[in-house]
Amino acid sequence: MIVPMVKYSFLIYHQEYDEFLSDLQNLGVVDIIERDVELDDETQDKIYLIKEYTNRVNYLKKRMIEPQEPSGTEWNGSDLLHEIDELDQEKEQILLQQNTLRKEFINAKPWGDYSFESIENLKEVGLTVHFFTCSEKRFNPAWHETYSIGVISTFQSTLYFVVFKKNDEVIDIEADEIKMPARPLSHVVEEQNAKEKRLKEINETLDDFAGKQIAVLENDLENLEVETDFRKAILNTKNEASNTLKILEGWVPKTHEKELKDHIETKGHVHLKADPDNIEKPPILLKNNKFTKLFEPIGNLFSLPDYGEFDLTPIFAPFFMMFFGFCLGDAGYGILFVILGTVLKFKLDKKARPVLTLLQWLGTGTIIFGILTGTFFGINLLEVETLGNFRNIMLNNDQTFALAIILGLIQILVGTVIRAANQIKQNGFAYGLPPIGWILLILGLLDKYMLEMTGIVGVIMIFAGLFFIVFFSDPKASIFGRIAKGLWDLYGITGIFGDVLSYIRLFALGVSSAILGFVINDIAMQIKASGPIIGPVFFVVFLLLGHGLNIAIASLGSFVHPMRLTFVEFYKNAGFSGGGRKYKPFTNKR
Repeated sequence: MIVPMVKYSFLIYHQEYDEFLSDLQNLGVVDIIERDVELDDETQDKIYLIKEYTNRVNYLKKRMIEPQEPSGTEWNGSDLLHEIDELDQEKEQILLQQNTLRKEFINAKPWGDYSFESIENLKEVGLTVHFFTCSEKRFNPAWHETYSIGVISTFQSTLYFVVFKKNDEVIDIEADEIKMPARPLSHVVEEQNAKEKRLKEINETLDDFAGKQIAVLENDLENLEVETDFRKAILNTKNEASNTLKILEGWVPKTHEKELKDHIETKGHVHLKADPDNIEKPPILLKNNKFTKLFEPIGNLFSLPDYGEFDLTPIFAPFFMMFFGFCLGDAGYGILFVILGTVLKFKLDKKARPVLTLLQWLGTGTIIFGILTGTFFGINLLEVETLGNFRNIMLNNDQTFALAIILGLIQILVGTVIRAANQIKQNGFAYGLPPIGWILLILGLLDKYMLEMTGIVGVIMIFAGLFFIVFFSDPKASIFGRIAKGLWDLYGITGIFGDVLSYIRLFALGVSSAILGFVINDIAMQIKASGPIIGPVFFVVFLLLGHGLNIAIASLGSFVHPMRLTFVEFYKNAGFSGGGRKYKPFTNKR
C-alpha cells in the first residue's frame, strides 16, 4: 500500500533557520518539496563529487574482496579517490598498450631476435637488408643462386626470409616485401612482461583498497550527501519579508507524523499542514507485509505508482511467484532454489537476505508447479508407477495449457477490477462503470459459450456489460458522443483476447524446460551405457553440466516473461499510469 502523505509548511525566522534545518535533518522524516531553482556552482560541484564517489565505491565493490581491517597508509577520501582514478586510467592505458603489443608480437615472432647494430654496419659496406614473406610452395630455391638470401623461419606454411641487397641491385622475386619489424622479439616480450607486472601491481593495489578502504570513501560520500542536501534545502527555501522569514515546504508520511509533531511542538515552530490536492504529486512510500515487500524491487523496475493509484505489488506478487514456477516447472529445480537460498542466508551479508528469501519463494512456486506438471530433474513423474494415486493431481499437456489460460484470464480480470476501483476513487462512480462492464461482458461470454452454468444470468451480464461500456465510456460527453466512444471501445475486446493468449508463454516455457530436462537425462543414460568405468563418470558430469545449463537458461526466461506479463498485460488492464517519485527524506546519514 501507499503510505498517505501530509504537506507541512514551516515559517522560520532567518536567524534560527540553520538550526531549524539541522534539527530537521537529524529528525529525517521530511521530504522537501523542490522548487524550480538553479543550483549554484558549489552545489553542482558537490553533486559531481557524489557521483564520482558513488562510482568508485561501486567499482571497488565489484572486485568482490572480503573486507579487512585497514593497515599501513591512512588515506583520506579525496586522496584515495584521486589515487583510484589515476590507477584506473593507467590500467586502461596498459590494456590498450597490451593490444598493440600483441599485434607487434605476432608480427615480430617469425623474425625472432636480430641486431639493429649489425644491420646498420651492413649499410656501411653497401649492403641493405630487405624482409620478405611468401608461401612455402611459392619459394623458388633458384633464388639462392641469384641473391644472398637468409631463411629466418617458417610459420603456418609461410616462409619468412631476408635478402641482402648490394648497392643498386634490383630484387625481382615473386614474394611480398614487408617493412622491417620495429624491434626484435625479445624487446617486445620484455615490454609485455613489464606491462603484465605493472597491471598485476595495480590490481593488487585496487584489491587492497577494496578490502580495506571502502569505508573511507563511504564516509566521505555520506558527508557530501548530507552537506549537499543541506545546501539544496536552503536553495528550495522561499524568502519573505526582506529575507527575514524563511518558508520551507515538505511531505511527511502519516506513519512518521507524530515524530515531527513532537519536535515542532517542543521548538514552537510556526507551521501549517494540509492533505495533498488532486494537482500535487506527493512522493511515494510503500508499506507492505514481509512477503509482498520482497517483490517491490521488481515493481520498481517499471515505475512507482502515482500517488492517487493503488499499489499493485500485493496483487502481482503471488501471480509472479506462480508464473515463475509455471515457467521453470521442475520440482527438483525448485528444491535446489530453496536449499540455495537457505544456505546462502548463513553465508552472505544481511543485505542479501531479501533477495535470498525471494529466491526461496520462487523455488517454492517452482516445486508446486513442478509437482502439478509432473517433472522432477527432467524425470516425467506421470510415468513413475510407484507414485500410485499421487499422480492423479498431476496435469497432462492439455490441462497445463488450459491452466495457463485460466491464470491469465484471472489476472486480467483482477487488473480490470483494480482499474474500476481506481476510476471510482479518483473520478467518481460513473467512471468505474466501463471497467465493470468489461468484467460483466467477459464473464457473461465465458458462461454463455463455455461454462453454461448460469443460463439467463449470463445473458443478462452480457447485455449489462454492453450497456455500461457503450453509455459510460465518457461520462462527460453528450449521449451521442458516449455511444460513439463506447462502440469504438468495444473494438478493444480483441486486445483482451490477445492479452489472454499472451499467457500461453507460461505453458510454452514450462514445456520447453521439461523437454530439455528429458533430453539431458536421455543422453546421459546413453553415455552411462558407453563403458563400465568411464561411462558412469561422464554420466554424472553430463547431468551436472546439462541440468546446470538448463536451470540457468530456464531461470532467465522464468524471470523475464512473468515480468513482461506483469508490466504489459496486467498493468495495462489495471489502468496503471505510474510515474511516482520515491520518498527521499531530508536526513543526516552520518
